Amino acid sequence: MKTVPVITCEQAAEKVQSGDTMIVGGFGMTGAPVHLLHALAERDVSGLTFVGNNIGEPGLGGGRLLRNKQIKSAVGSYFTSNKEAVAAAQSGEIDVTLLPQGTLAEAIRAGGAGIGGFFTPTAADTALAEGCEIREINGKRMIFIAPIRGEIALVRAWRADTAGNLQYRMTERNFNAAAATAADTVLVEVEEIVPVGQIDPNQVHTPGCFVDFLVQATVTLEDLGSSASISASSKKVDPARENMAKAALAELTRGDIVNLGIGIPTLVADYIEADDGIIMHSENGMLGVGPEPESGGAMDYPVNAGKIPVTALPGSSYFDSAASFGMIRGGHVDVAIMGGLEVDASGNLANWAVPGRPLLGVGGAMDLASGAKKLIITMSHTARDGASKVVKNCNLPITTRGAVDVLITDFGVFRFDDSGMILVKLLGGATLETIAEVTDAPYRIALEQ
Repeated sequence: MKTVPVITCEQAAEKVQSGDTMIVGGFGMTGAPVHLLHALAERDVSGLTFVGNNIGEPGLGGGRLLRNKQIKSAVGSYFTSNKEAVAAAQSGEIDVTLLPQGTLAEAIRAGGAGIGGFFTPTAADTALAEGCEIREINGKRMIFIAPIRGEIALVRAWRADTAGNLQYRMTERNFNAAAATAADTVLVEVEEIVPVGQIDPNQVHTPGCFVDFLVQATVTLEDLGSSASISASSKKVDPARENMAKAALAELTRGDIVNLGIGIPTLVADYIEADDGIIMHSENGMLGVGPEPESGGAMDYPVNAGKIPVTALPGSSYFDSAASFGMIRGGHVDVAIMGGLEVDASGNLANWAVPGRPLLGVGGAMDLASGAKKLIITMSHTARDGASKVVKNCNLPITTRGAVDVLITDFGVFRFDDSGMILVKLLGGATLETIAEVTDAPYRIALEQ
């Protein structure tokens, strides 16, 4: 059995050279190799390409490299959570390539598996498909994605043995499992290193053949950023949002596997009872998501896709991001409930970008919108200026085409069939006259009891 060298963070940082492409694990700050990143921030290294779901938080993790202007370009799915990354991209300080979250995870996995690329339906017929090869496969338009591989991978695991076998904790597997396979040199920071034989082979998540160097580093609350405490949750609750959440819950049936997007959809979880038999899926690698804890943070609990600590219900499971999006694209998620910026009469959805505004992230929206068996959108019926968000044709960049099954606004519930939109319920005291005044899209009326 081989023995993997154990080195310091500073020695690990010396393995990174200017101009390297780095594959970086983590989701938000959960499972982020923050100690390796901070050690790298102390070195005179620049021109880096940062590949990861996000660039940390301001001044934390990859965010520290960004402040030091060590990052030349970034490939990721959701930079919006770091306002400094958005500003750097908009000013041209860094070049950014935006990929849907599942596409990013699969591209890294493909790079590590020696696969020459793949076709995916995610993002077909959207702005993110521009310049991609497009084919129709089994009746679906799909785009070609090249594999991603780097000179360096920076990974965080919870435990390792001296042979480099890795164990991850809860939702910390996320992008780490794929990142550990996809680079010439793999540097892994871990909470503890144990002798060979102390990790049950059934509990090894990443085999030691992928690992080149180990670093022992202890996680603190300060390393977890906004996920350090449930008190950081910014969930907004008001009667209109509650009405939409309850209406969305009414669309679910016992046994459904359901993914909740950020914003209004997260409120749905507050109304699900244990005997409802609804199984919650989180795209960062969890099935069986329970309610938020009363206190505590990511040191004690898994986190959801909104980077908020949650509990795990009996029978829950954890997995990496590539496997999670395989569930989504493969049709194993029954329902996705997401927020929206616009929905049009043809069931097209726009929810990831507003031209000219500081938004730089698509996350898992395109994967879920095209992959879930049923798509429910919750959003306010009008914008702040009173303009309708239920439109004849979407004006904003498209997330997915013709996929919306149910639209729930603060005024009503609409269903979609081959002939268009149908108003089936009134919400929040709205009247038929009110809805007619604020809806640009054509629709029929067939109110349900």
